[in-house]
Amino acid sequence: MEEEGRRLLEEGIRKKVISPGKGDLSTFPNGTKVVFHYRTSLCDGTVLDDSRSMGGRSKPLELIMGKKFKLAVWERIVITMRKGEVAEFTCDTKHTALYPLVSQSLRNISVGKDPLEGQRHCCGIAQIHSHHSLGHKDLDHLQANPQPLLFAIELLEVLPPGSFQLDMWAMTDKEKLDSVPHIHEEGNSLFKQGKIKEATEKYYNAIACLKNLQMKEHPGDENWVQLDQMITPLLLNYCQCLLLQGQYYEVIEHCSSLVFKYEDNVKAFYKRGKAHAAVWNEKEARADFAKVLELDPSLEASVNKEVKAMEEKLRSKQAEEKGRYKGLFDFKAMPAAATTG
Repeated sequence: MEEEGRRLLEEGIRKKVISPGKGDLSTFPNGTKVVFHYRTSLCDGTVLDDSRSMGGRSKPLELIMGKKFKLAVWERIVITMRKGEVAEFTCDTKHTALYPLVSQSLRNISVGKDPLEGQRHCCGIAQIHSHHSLGHKDLDHLQANPQPLLFAIELLEVLPPGSFQLDMWAMTDKEKLDSVPHIHEEGNSLFKQGKIKEATEKYYNAIACLKNLQMKEHPGDENWVQLDQMITPLLLNYCQCLLLQGQYYEVIEHCSSLVFKYEDNVKAFYKRGKAHAAVWNEKEARADFAKVLELDPSLEASVNKEVKAMEEKLRSKQAEEKGRYKGLFDFKAMPAAATTG
């Protein structure tokens, strides 16, 4: 341990163990997955990021060793830790110059945005020397004023290569494309088992893989269109899960994007019609169901069932509102106002 600490110091890294871990130190071969919570602070104690609260949720970072993560020092420091260990690492400026870009990506991910949103198509070093804003004042200041940073790390898991499924961000383009049919099938299986939330996540992940690839193509080009055609059935499955979870407005949004591109997509019109009916948009629902019958008359029985259900809901709602306001403006039933002599 003393020898490791000496080597770290020579590299400009000072380690302080807060709580020792358990078991033997892993050899961390390439492909190992490490899962850890982190808190990044300036040396004056100002906290920049904390994985336990970022994006309003506690989600640890997952890192694949040997994948050339942009912030190489994180790979360097975690290989000195045992599972369960908590330690602080003060790292010299030469190790932290790229942190503003890494932080921007992690913040994007935490709120559901693309990790590369807002970053130019150039290397990290080029971005450091540009005047491009990262969209966060603290990161802009750090980018303009590189300085040492303190990383507090809690190592939660060390998973050997082959014992887990790669996350999208850690995949090559080929791995992303090859993973989609498998993830799609997993979603279908979960849906059949009635595990709707789990199926929703699978469909979302498959869509995210394809969207990530599609961003690299020019809209309308052959590859872009092929990817879009792969996204469409996944998005319809995703919308079906959302319908079952009452996320009607999101269904309307997604299905509207589909029918804008594919005017003969009967499933998109059908699901959007159901969503409109669920939120009392009678006119829009009837228009969508009419379009469904125009595109596929064999669905008449299903459409009639949905329309009938909508009409019954509307009648029930109208009766409820009528009863609620009955007598509200019935002046005959109101007692005479008291008068004073």
